[in-house]
Amino acid sequence: MPPSDFKSVIAESPYVFIIGVAGDSGSGKTTFTRAIREIFGGELVSTITIDDYHRYDRRERKALGITPLVPEANRFDLLEEHLLALKAGETIEKPVYNHDNGQFDPPVPFSPTKILILEGLHPFVTGTLRDLIDFKLYVDPDPDVKRAWKIKRDVEKRGYAVDTVIKEMEVRKPDYEQYVAPQCLFADAVIRIAFSKYGREVSEERNVYRVTLCQSRLEKSIGDVDLSIDLFGLLSLSERDFMVEFTTEDVGGEAMGALTFDGELNDTVARKLERNIEIQTQVEPIDLSQGGDYLTAGDMAQLILAWRIINRRIFIESAPGTDGGRKEMPGGSSGCGCGRR
Repeated sequence: MPPSDFKSVIAESPYVFIIGVAGDSGSGKTTFTRAIREIFGGELVSTITIDDYHRYDRRERKALGITPLVPEANRFDLLEEHLLALKAGETIEKPVYNHDNGQFDPPVPFSPTKILILEGLHPFVTGTLRDLIDFKLYVDPDPDVKRAWKIKRDVEKRGYAVDTVIKEMEVRKPDYEQYVAPQCLFADAVIRIAFSKYGREVSEERNVYRVTLCQSRLEKSIGDVDLSIDLFGLLSLSERDFMVEFTTEDVGGEAMGALTFDGELNDTVARKLERNIEIQTQVEPIDLSQGGDYLTAGDMAQLILAWRIINRRIFIESAPGTDGGRKEMPGGSSGCGCGRR
């Protein structure tokens, strides 16, 4: 059974639990760890972006004719050194890459929290990084979704012209397929995102997508997550479309269970799942809807993923190193392979 106050146990533990989130630029990596941030709060959770460990600034990359997706364009040796120090509870001088001007700002002191999220293009690219990461997530949106998201982000938040963003995506594509996409083979979970079966306009207007959570086999668990659907609540309270589907997918020769959500589920029904996770993990409150009437498919995937991560954290100290993570990095793979398109 989990401790009665697991947040306090984490706060008092010397263990620094690292969650690695891999995926292309603009793929929605931050979205799928939102639940962990909200559940545990800023005092226990912090984030490092691997962009800070670029070896070259934007001008230098342009002169060299390379993209940041090429491993040699990044300081993975320094990242490994810093993660080792953070695992040991030490403060580092973290580099800072400024996306506004494409240059490096002065390094800043960075002290470890008890849960550290490492996001970027290459968190699983070396054996040392994989060994340091306790839970590995790969985020893999459909090309059309990723294109729409990246254009929106880079135009609205980074001030790029649309034509510039599209051209950059085409230039980066071969490097993404060679160096980033194969990292899904090391993941404990793979998130796939597609436009909703209920229409692209539903995705763009209400942030409703078809989301598939592919997961490796769980070796041991604090309990089963109850995904039973309250038919009364669903039929009498829900006024919007929703779909749940389970399939088995092949990821690099390994069978993964794939749980797909689409549409919006009434909060009254979803709250039962949240409460079940609270009871099992003794971590509360868990409230992704925050007073809203509906949870999206993405919210539901976040919730299941949060349970999986909490489950790993509960057992990590009693069974360290269970993940292995020592597969050799494949060369030239052209895609994630989770539900091959």
